[in-house]
Amino acid sequence: MKISLAEPSLPRSGALVVGVSEDRVLSRTAAAVDGKTGGALSRALKSGRFRGAKNQIIELLAPGGIAASRVVMVGLGKAKELDALAAQAIGGTIVGHLGKSGERTAAIAVDSPKGAKLKAVEMAANLAYGARLGSYRFDRYRTKEKPEKKPSLRTLSVMVKDRTAASRAFSRLDKIADGVFLTRDLVSEPANVLYPESLARQARTLTKLGVKVEVLGQARMEKLGMGALLGVAQGSPRQPQLVVMRWDGAARGADKQPLAIVGKGVTFDTGGISIKPSKGMEDMKWDMGGAGTVIGLMRALAGRKAKANVVGVVGLVENMPSGMAQRPGDVVTSASGQTIEVINTDAEGRLVLADALWYTQNRFKPKAMIDLATLTGAIIVSLGHVHAGLFSDNDKLSQDLAAAGQAEGELVWRFPLHAEYDKEIDCDIADMKNVGSGGGAGSITGAQFLKRFTNNVPWAHLDIAGMAWSKKGKPTVPKGGTGFGVRLLDRLVADRYEPK
Repeated sequence: MKISLAEPSLPRSGALVVGVSEDRVLSRTAAAVDGKTGGALSRALKSGRFRGAKNQIIELLAPGGIAASRVVMVGLGKAKELDALAAQAIGGTIVGHLGKSGERTAAIAVDSPKGAKLKAVEMAANLAYGARLGSYRFDRYRTKEKPEKKPSLRTLSVMVKDRTAASRAFSRLDKIADGVFLTRDLVSEPANVLYPESLARQARTLTKLGVKVEVLGQARMEKLGMGALLGVAQGSPRQPQLVVMRWDGAARGADKQPLAIVGKGVTFDTGGISIKPSKGMEDMKWDMGGAGTVIGLMRALAGRKAKANVVGVVGLVENMPSGMAQRPGDVVTSASGQTIEVINTDAEGRLVLADALWYTQNRFKPKAMIDLATLTGAIIVSLGHVHAGLFSDNDKLSQDLAAAGQAEGELVWRFPLHAEYDKEIDCDIADMKNVGSGGGAGSITGAQFLKRFTNNVPWAHLDIAGMAWSKKGKPTVPKGGTGFGVRLLDRLVADRYEPK
């Protein structure tokens, strides 16, 4: 779908979308259209339950007095609550509604209601952004879908007086959407298409945007002593990869020390010898969600030319059972030199991250390091599909992440780290075990494990197991791969690591 910003005018065809605030208060354009149609909008409002609550929709087909094929009235809610996230949700709601209508073109008239937090320019940019996010579909493998089942909308214009300023604002958001879409695509791909080598090739495409991409193969990782990551990969014929992506956007003379983002990239997780139940195992194609987020983030940062230095590192493996697979009870030596007894081969993501985190801090000496992983089912038990789990040894970094998540609607909730939990992974024959001995606090002990490989760099771990995939759609997040974390981390970089 093509989205553009345009000067205000009544369309000569297609759908016209106008806003109505709570208590049926017509926007300026809606009031003008009401006059041209002989009060048709007012009559429609009086005849139904539509009150202008946020995301409510009512429409009039072929109203007399104007050329538009239909007028769609969308609820803006309370003016004082109309912020960027609300505008994005409205944009996604409009696209979701019109996509089923048969309309091919539509125009949204933007009038910021009195008392709103957003100016018309910001509202227009965020409506367009929400519409783009909500338009996402992963349908490349559908070969027999009926035309009436496909979204009909092809072009959407968002009309606002200062089109130039709105276009500039939307252009930046549009680049972030590119990153979100890349992550959604990667997370949605089946494991026979997306595996370590092919995912590394996807990361290499970012060089077109100015990202420096380096791929370390198995031989290089063996020389670096990455026994934890390689142990996970040894059951699969697919070769493991460690991908390093660098965006050097800081100005000359600025602090060159980067922010580091590290992602778990298990392209398919059977559980290995500790094999998972067959029911739902197909979902494990998205166990590379953390890596997908890092790759999407790097695209977003490069696309909008972020003025910060950021390094993204992803460890890519496939966890399979075979005659060569890692066994429960095996002991591996990580790149840090610390040894790990593998109690459960299905606790593999932390082994991949152990070496990726150590490598990242050792090579790049980052000012802070954040990892993302679909690490534990326990986090879903704790938080469901509303918040990601946040674990950190740094209060400031935790506060910054929580604020960025709140601003972008990608919520995180902080969990404790404590020495008593750390004791759960102490081991009799090695430096540590890869799972806790007590059977509880699985997400916390997973984070305590990762902390041992951060070497005192300010660090945060985001357990996104409940957030990388959704079986229920929202206005800006269709069901399937969500792209969770791209917007959150882009906001963190913008607010905390770029010059004001």
